[in-house]
Amino acid sequence: MKKVRDRQAIKKTCDRLRKEGKKIVFTNGCFDILHAGHVRYLKQAKKLGDVLVVGLNADISIAKIKPGRPINTERNRAEVLSGLAAVDFVVIFPESTPYRLIRSVRPDVLVKGGDWKKEEIIGSDIAKETRSLPYVKGLSTTKIIEKILTSA
Repeated sequence: MKKVRDRQAIKKTCDRLRKEGKKIVFTNGCFDILHAGHVRYLKQAKKLGDVLVVGLNADISIAKIKPGRPINTERNRAEVLSGLAAVDFVVIFPESTPYRLIRSVRPDVLVKGGDWKKEEIIGSDIAKETRSLPYVKGLSTTKIIEKILTSA
């Protein structure tokens, strides 16, 4: 998984890419059960720059914010994300927020889904630009899990 990096490696990579004049886009999330909404969102995020870095919540951080989750392990989630053409790099972070990782990446553009208000997006004080992309209604991991449970 060449696309999966640790914090130190992504900092060096982003510093190099920035010197080459590349525009770096950053987003983050759990991406527990990948669905079409995630794929559309990541494609849109990638179009905002040259390189898309995805911060991926570690299993331990998801368990704190979403009881009973994750469904898929961080390693498996990272592998699935790294298989998407729109994603250039994946970095797993254990903290409850990606703030420290965003400080390392220093993205030109920080992106979250439309369910986040711009002023609530963590790390917006670091990035040159912060964007909230449209939320795809009806597509969510929670709804997928609920459907599976009611079908069982």
